[in-house]
Amino acid sequence: MAAEKTKQLPSVWARQQREPDQPALSRASIVREAIVMLDADGIEALSMRKLGARLNAGATSLYRHVATKDELMELAVDEIVAEIAVPPAGGPDWRAAATEAAASFRATALRHPWLSSVLGQAGLAYLGPNLMSFSERLAALFTAAGFPEPGRAIDTLLSYVIGMSTTEAAWLTTVARSGETEADFIARLMPAAQQAAAEHDHLAESYASPPADPVEIRDSKFAYGLEVVLDGLALRLAQA
Repeated sequence: MAAEKTKQLPSVWARQQREPDQPALSRASIVREAIVMLDADGIEALSMRKLGARLNAGATSLYRHVATKDELMELAVDEIVAEIAVPPAGGPDWRAAATEAAASFRATALRHPWLSSVLGQAGLAYLGPNLMSFSERLAALFTAAGFPEPGRAIDTLLSYVIGMSTTEAAWLTTVARSGETEADFIARLMPAAQQAAAEHDHLAESYASPPADPVEIRDSKFAYGLEVVLDGLALRLAQA
């Protein structure tokens, strides 16, 4: 009886890349073009067929480098994570370093609005070299700060940043599709929002007037929540 075939792990990082038969087409060029499409039109607009057309290559040629769209997303996520800056470990202020890393993550996620929404859906994407490097740098930062379980601190920080970035990116995508500035979009939305909140005292007050600077409001909300998260982590560190 033939031996049972070993099941392949569902990740691009768990298999060897095939030798290319079309020198002009490479995994790197495929991923770069996919990111351009993702940034412009989002995940729903990306398909192997459309990507092949943009690269003047058939889908079959693409599949020699990337087996599935899921693998393509793994590669795209890992490529973008390289843009996130994490300060060196061992500095005098771990909170300042964590704040800088969180801000860099948020800025990267807003440049690439699809990123946060797929981070938890990319299979074994955390095996990618850039994601591994990013995780290692965060682990070094929190270990140097004295956290006995740095992985839990990292999960807490990233859960906040990814959650906020996902919501914020979705909002900005909606604004962009309107063709208006954020301030103009909010001003047009406000009458309906005020009417909906009219019978709710606390909400009516908060919707009384549009924000003077929507960007400043978003920055302030993110900074407030991040301070709360870091306050909690600092308390756990003191207790440890």
